[in-house]
Amino acid sequence: ADDKYTDKYDKINLQEILENKRLLESYMDCVLGNGKCTPEGKELKDHLQEALETGCEKCTEAQEKGAETSIDYLIKNELEIWKELTAHFDPDGKWRKKYEDRAKAKGIVIPE
Repeated sequence: ADDKYTDKYDKINLQEILENKRLLESYMDCVLGNGKCTPEGKELKDHLQEALETGCEKCTEAQEKGAETSIDYLIKNELEIWKELTAHFDPDGKWRKKYEDRAKAKGIVIPE
């Protein structure tokens, strides 16, 4: 399991963060380098780019599910935050299409 990210934060209540605008924005400020980070926020920030680029290959099962849940939620409910994240971590749009196509396949409508 040395090649996996730490599972220290796998039990975090992701839904609570996603559905609380203040919490969500503070995590976004952290990963975008615009604000302070909690320990779990720092962990996310340290690995987000690599996880995005590798399709989460070092993620634990919980992290993979969490990533998918988060991406789907942001595309469906917080499109501006999703756009901000992809502009920061995927300026060339290499991976965004893959994740958006996966969301569309689940019936999530993405306004153009």
